[in-house]
Amino acid sequence: MPYSYQLRPSLDTDGPWIAELRAVVMRPDLDRLGRFDPVRVRERFLNGFQPEHTFVVEVAGQNAGVIAVRPEPDAQWIEHFYLAPEHQGKGLGSAVLRQAMDRSRDHRPFRLNVLQGSAARRLYERHGFVLEHQDPVDVFMVAPVP
Repeated sequence: MPYSYQLRPSLDTDGPWIAELRAVVMRPDLDRLGRFDPVRVRERFLNGFQPEHTFVVEVAGQNAGVIAVRPEPDAQWIEHFYLAPEHQGKGLGSAVLRQAMDRSRDHRPFRLNVLQGSAARRLYERHGFVLEHQDPVDVFMVAPVP
């Protein structure tokens, strides 16, 4: 069954709640890796927040998540893709990722990084992302241009 949602452009004022969502969503993986810092997890987002490249995921008129597609000359970076825990595991992530990629598809590959051991890696692999390289904390993936 398709998940009913819509994407809306992000506003500057969305930054604080997105930073909170990021802290909630990333905490289990950051705790597992021994890297959770409640101040840093929020500040890191707010210091680099680019609303012009960010879309808010709305379900039933409520903020349910966020995804950013940041263009660079040689790639498009999928960043800050967070869904509230109550919306995870129901197909929403696949639908949003597919729409964001379809909307932004051009001659450049998509790239992203995901934390080591994160369940999100399986989502990205289902959408054509493959391992590019990794380090002890991050896994860098690319979806080649079809």
